Amino acid sequence: MKGLTYKDAGVDIQQGDRFVSAISPLVKTTFRQEVMMDIGSFGALFSIDVNKYKEPVLVSGTDGVGTKLKIAFMTDKHDTIGIDLVAMCVNDILTLGAEPLFFLDYLAVGRLDVNKSTQIIKGIVDGCKMAGCSLIGGETAEMAGFYKENEYDIAGFAVGIVEKAKIITGENVSDGDIVVGIQSSGLHSNGYSLVRRLFFDELHWDLGRYVSELGTSLGDEILKPTIIYVKPVLEILKLGVVKAMAHITGGGLTGNIPRVVPKNMTILIEKGTWQIPPVFTLIQRLGRVDEDEMYNTFNMGIGFVIICSRQDYPSVSEGLKKSGLKYYLIGQIKKAEGGVRYV
Repeated sequence: MKGLTYKDAGVDIQQGDRFVSAISPLVKTTFRQEVMMDIGSFGALFSIDVNKYKEPVLVSGTDGVGTKLKIAFMTDKHDTIGIDLVAMCVNDILTLGAEPLFFLDYLAVGRLDVNKSTQIIKGIVDGCKMAGCSLIGGETAEMAGFYKENEYDIAGFAVGIVEKAKIITGENVSDGDIVVGIQSSGLHSNGYSLVRRLFFDELHWDLGRYVSELGTSLGDEILKPTIIYVKPVLEILKLGVVKAMAHITGGGLTGNIPRVVPKNMTILIEKGTWQIPPVFTLIQRLGRVDEDEMYNTFNMGIGFVIICSRQDYPSVSEGLKKSGLKYYLIGQIKKAEGGVRYV
């Protein structure tokens, strides 16, 4: 009997080396000047400019993209899912006022395909560039027998920095403040278990199906990457008028905005003040989904929220105009017990 090798067991170390060689040039394009070494070491070094801050505070966040990965598997398109991964992490830490500094990824595969995995990393690189942070390290795990050969999972970890005195806590949100909603690109990275149940299990639609209501194929619509809000929001933060911010992910507007305002405040959201993308109305109609369920599950076209005083809205509005993103005045804060109320 021939002696067993690690490759026989499903793990090809040489293939892993080829993968690292393939992605190294891509990864280096994200390096900020604070990055102190190349990838490939046991750890990554990042130098903080201590002269830039009086009391620097590091802010961290980690996340994945959930079952949206299933859509990438089905379409065999893997170059945007990494944008979603970065977005889910950096948009979260942004809500505290943090500038993302660096990002690390974890990629687990059943069998390493250098081309496919490189496309995944390309998406992460693109996302890091959009966020202005460096991809300084990560882990690629080849786990034969654990994942199916053509499937994988990804997770990410972001670290940012904020001046202690400029941390956005939401504690100063008060009666009469306004809620500004910034557009989403569509589903972003939440609600996909319901989406897959509806379109594939109930309706038996094909991803290539052109949907006139959407103006594109089903696959292209539900694989649209999450918007990364970092650069335009960091510019607005320089104004010093933002009181609170929320990244609208799982739980929708209903579940996420209350996380960033005092418990004795109610968020009044005025329906009809923003344009709801057709993918949501399609899901609601075809799935006969209750409206409350929609607002508890999806972002409904609002991917990020800024809360400020009414008198500061003109300056926030002017800053958002420069970003090119659509934004809407969608509600206000009232002193009363009880989360989000739709009017």
